Amino acid sequence: MLKEFQEFISKGNVMDLAVGVIIGGAFGLIVNSMVNDIIMPIVGAIFGGFDFSNYFLPLSANVTATNLEEARRQGAVFAYGNFLTVVINFMILAWIIFLMVKGVNNVRRRVVKEQEAVPAAPPADVQLLTEIRDLLAKNKS
Repeated sequence: MLKEFQEFISKGNVMDLAVGVIIGGAFGLIVNSMVNDIIMPIVGAIFGGFDFSNYFLPLSANVTATNLEEARRQGAVFAYGNFLTVVINFMILAWIIFLMVKGVNNVRRRVVKEQEAVPAAPPADVQLLTEIRDLLAKNKS
């Protein structure tokens, strides 16, 4: 069983997936920071200085706090501002991934087009038979 596990782990796809997950996690942190530290402050400045992350509706009479973190400690809250921030994170991440996939697809199409434009050389045995045929035709004349 240990040998099977080693074979499974050593396959390229598993390692590629692991690298993808690690890079994806780091990329998610970058996007999260971009939304929280760059985009949301600009949106807040444009729309009067509010912060989406602290928009909530108290679901309990015990909640009297004005920011989300303290309100969650006091009781149940409907944190729609935090949800909006996460949705914006997702939309930005989805857009960036779309642009990356689009770029890769354009490069792949270009490579395929270039490969199709260059005629493939016939195999060596076909080239040899063609030369023999041409020599025989030349000798008959």
